[in-house]
Amino acid sequence: MLRSDFPEQCVPEQSVRAMDELVSLSQQGDRAAFRQLYQQHSGRVYAVCVRLLADRSKAEDACQEVFVKVWQQLTLFRGDSSFSTWLHSIATRTAIDLWRQDKLLRLATEELPEIAGAELGQSRELEQLILRLPHQARAVFVLFALEGYQHQEIAELLGIAEGSSKSQYHRARQLLREWLDEN
Repeated sequence: MLRSDFPEQCVPEQSVRAMDELVSLSQQGDRAAFRQLYQQHSGRVYAVCVRLLADRSKAEDACQEVFVKVWQQLTLFRGDSSFSTWLHSIATRTAIDLWRQDKLLRLATEELPEIAGAELGQSRELEQLILRLPHQARAVFVLFALEGYQHQEIAELLGIAEGSSKSQYHRARQLLREWLDEN
């Protein structure tokens, strides 16, 4: 799913008001309102984390860490962008930070982690193949193709050269094509 899949103009006005109200109440310390924000957004946050980390347990930890950070930083949210955009940025950066910390991350060969059906956006087979990609190629592919980041942004996030981002994306696409052709 791309960041641009849900432009603000497509969201019903009542839904935006309800979201603004939940954010405002949460900023005032209302835990029930924050719980609703969590329930509405945790699926997408988890999907981003599992795609980047390729490990269910680490993705669950990352998701939890994201919402702890959001709770702690909620008073800093000024509304310059939508709440979901702000949250997605925190989720992506948190997952990337965990990805960086675990340079030895290897794809677990266990079953594909559960991802909410609405979050998939790709076939289950393609999701499994994405998780098979080498960790840096997978991170670049997920950020570029699925999350809509540009190579310059990806390079900054991952601490690599922009050319490396482009090269890793090309490598990921090539591997995916080969694997899809085999099936």
